[in-house]
Amino acid sequence: MFAYVVRRLLGGIPIILGVTLITFLLLNVVGGDPALQMAGKSATEADIQALRAEYGLDKPLFYQYLDYLKQVVTLDFGRSFKTKEPVADMIRAQVGPSLSLTLPALIATSILAVSIGLIAASFRQRVLDRGLMALSVMGMSISFLVYIVVGQYALAFQLRAFQIHGYDSDLVGRWQYLILPIIVLVVVGLGYDTRFYRSVLVEEITRDHVTTAIAKGAAPVRVLTRHVLRNALIPIITRIMISLPFLVTGSLLLESFFGIPGLGAQLLDAIDSADFPVIRALTLLISVLFVVTTVLNDVLYAVVDPRVRLE
Repeated sequence: MFAYVVRRLLGGIPIILGVTLITFLLLNVVGGDPALQMAGKSATEADIQALRAEYGLDKPLFYQYLDYLKQVVTLDFGRSFKTKEPVADMIRAQVGPSLSLTLPALIATSILAVSIGLIAASFRQRVLDRGLMALSVMGMSISFLVYIVVGQYALAFQLRAFQIHGYDSDLVGRWQYLILPIIVLVVVGLGYDTRFYRSVLVEEITRDHVTTAIAKGAAPVRVLTRHVLRNALIPIITRIMISLPFLVTGSLLLESFFGIPGLGAQLLDAIDSADFPVIRALTLLISVLFVVTTVLNDVLYAVVDPRVRLE
């Protein structure tokens, strides 16, 4: 397994290099001259040239890309065009708020969705199953923005049950600001995940070994947990692993609307202000996380299913 993991991680290096090259070309060639965007409309030619020299933008593109690769290898992503702060320090400071929002939401959504999916699969093609699936489709059909606005207006403004906007860096105090956006994130993702898990569990619950266990008089709870849920772990793990890279980068809309200083809000602000170093760093971070979680996903396959062999 160790050799497999090392081989897969090394195989991900060309993918990451490809991401860095595409991102660099899109931002520096298609995106225009960063110095012009930083300087503003009233800047003189001397101001623009000074900015190009300060950020190394006066070099040929090939050497700029080599400088970027050097930053990637040394984990020094340069300075933000907008704030002049080191990008690495900005990421370290804002990854905590993003994880505080997305990690509890993922755990709660996964537990609720799997539980509801099990109930729906147990009563498949009955009134309860149809009702749960109808609610899931309704939840999926409502815009993300509607949940945010209704949550802020009805629950925070009218009922005064939650904070509308803000964030506290204290580990305990931050939760008064995070509970409402976490609820919104759970409600938004619950419909999609419930439908997916329900279809997976229905496929598993109709297999011969489950029918045999029921015919032998096995307890329903034992059938659902030992014979159904256990054998459906691979698609469940895959679904969760796909979500992991986005935990770090947070939720762009939620962080912006609720004033949470996470990486999602930072990325949105960087796109709006053409802050290329921040965009490049966060894009690279997502690509690295995708490579790592893909390898971790395969390892978990082998852990939960003895029939899987990593070669």
